Amino acid sequence: MQLRDFLSFALILVSTMLIFVVALQAKGTGFGAALGGQDAAFRTKRGVQRTLHNVTIVLSAVFISLAAWAVAAG
Repeated sequence: MQLRDFLSFALILVSTMLIFVVALQAKGTGFGAALGGQDAAFRTKRGVQRTLHNVTIVLSAVFISLAAWAVAAG
């Protein structure tokens, strides 16, 4: 298995996990919320929300790093 194959497999795996984690975070906010239709009260993230948020940040950083490494290696 070459480095390019490993990076491709890792990118697919990380992107799938990232999509799954982001989909878990979507909670009933539709297009109307983007136009100001939802109350914008400040709330801190707690428990599972905080964990999913942190996992999303880490997976995004890993994905960007792998993508940059794949471009540099290719």
